[in-house]
Amino acid sequence: MSEASVLPVGDPAPIDFYFDFISPFGYFASLRIDALAASHGRTVEWRSMLVGVTVLKVMGLKPLMEIPLRGDYLKHDAARYMRRHGIVMKRPIARPPTSPVIAGRAFHWLRVHAPDRARAAAAALYAAYWVEDIPLDTVELVADIAGLGVAADRRAVLDGIASGEAAALLRQEVDASIARGIFGSPSFLVDGELFFGVDKLDLLEEWLAIGGW
Repeated sequence: MSEASVLPVGDPAPIDFYFDFISPFGYFASLRIDALAASHGRTVEWRSMLVGVTVLKVMGLKPLMEIPLRGDYLKHDAARYMRRHGIVMKRPIARPPTSPVIAGRAFHWLRVHAPDRARAAAAALYAAYWVEDIPLDTVELVADIAGLGVAADRRAVLDGIASGEAAALLRQEVDASIARGIFGSPSFLVDGELFFGVDKLDLLEEWLAIGGW
């Protein structure tokens, strides 16, 4: 066990699930993480981040799909994962992404003002983007997909998502994720241990089952 690992005492700590709405592998992980955690008595804290900040600005890399060899592998790996798990998506993996900023701001605004709706909203936004190939490029569209479009307080919701507060909440979460060593989507932080990639879910489940090593 690494020095950073702290096994839970009493009620087990939640799993922090870091994701970006433009990450297909983050979407794949979002379909499994809650059930996996629940089977081991854990809850999950969903946390939207921005790979555009970590990969391009912090790490100084090109978008992953544009990196020779690696981009081709990621496309092949995503297709292989979808075949294995029976996932069908309209949006091509290699298509340049639309900005995830509005969706990220909406999610973190909901975490503060309507926390009981945030996770379902994130799942709906993820499915809209990848399964239905709907760009998450306006506040109105994001609100409607998230199930907030018919709310009686629609104007307040739209103003909240577009507010400086929502922008600050997302920025704070991105900064906090970087401080915790998060660099990609999906990432899972549990008991002080970081697991990166949807292919680490099996290893994460083993960690939960035996209490770490």
